[in-house]
Amino acid sequence: MEQLNSTVVTTISSSSPGHPPPFSQDFGTLFPVVVLSLSSILGIPGNIAVIILRPNWQQMSSLSQSLMLNLAVADLLNLITLPLWIPTLLHGWKFGFLACKLISYLVYCSVHCCLLTVIALSLQRYLQVVHGKKWFQHRGQKRLLALLWLVAMILSIPVLVDRQPSPVRNLTQCESVYSSLAQQVALLLEETVLGIVSVSVVVFAYISLKRKVDRAALFNNPQTTCLITSIIVTFFVLWVPYLILNLLSLTAIFSKNKRLLKFCMDNKNIFRAPVFLNSSLDPLLYAFASRNFCTGCLKQEQKTSCSTSQEI
Repeated sequence: MEQLNSTVVTTISSSSPGHPPPFSQDFGTLFPVVVLSLSSILGIPGNIAVIILRPNWQQMSSLSQSLMLNLAVADLLNLITLPLWIPTLLHGWKFGFLACKLISYLVYCSVHCCLLTVIALSLQRYLQVVHGKKWFQHRGQKRLLALLWLVAMILSIPVLVDRQPSPVRNLTQCESVYSSLAQQVALLLEETVLGIVSVSVVVFAYISLKRKVDRAALFNNPQTTCLITSIIVTFFVLWVPYLILNLLSLTAIFSKNKRLLKFCMDNKNIFRAPVFLNSSLDPLLYAFASRNFCTGCLKQEQKTSCSTSQEI
């Protein structure tokens, strides 16, 4: 996300005239193009299907349904911008100054909202299944969703300030142009902290859910184990490389290591492109594959936390 979509758009290198670009430069362009194309092809129809069909949601709490619907909408808003970014990787930004700011802002808002919604969904499931607590009535749910979008919009405001078309070697790209080093560091820190918090909450919440299910159920459910493992591993694998890149960039800035900073700038597309796969896989992990936890709780434990519809 420090340029999460132009981020996907930033490092397109060109070789000197008359010489083919080195393999690393080709790979730095083609790999993101392939990943973003795959994300678009799989994710756009997948999230539309979730919004229309709402699969396997009959036994879920209304808050779970609202959060998953919100996640699908945020993912879809993120993915529908990819048909603009993919040709930009190859041919540069062609859509003007205002579009650069507004489309980048939309991407940031949707990605921030995705992360915040995943945090809320993970905590809600953890509290309901592990501790038997419910969140919010109907009116409170609407306020929660409005709060998630409001926070996402506020966190994305810097994009409206620093994003603009700018030359990158022989192409014009929709880039962040920072007025100071402090501005760049602040944006990197914001994105890194939010990403680390998101990954930590997801890992903690779903590991706790898995332990609760194993203790409460009369038998271990391999489908539940597979689903929880998939959620943790997918979120971790797709986000951690991006977070590591941000940490390396911060290290390079503070240590004034030009070689490390150049490595981060030259390879950021490769590290960040997989983040978009998360939006295309969310329908499978959070919607289509959602199932009840604690099916054996009713027989093994006569507790409120297991007799209410505890679900994932």
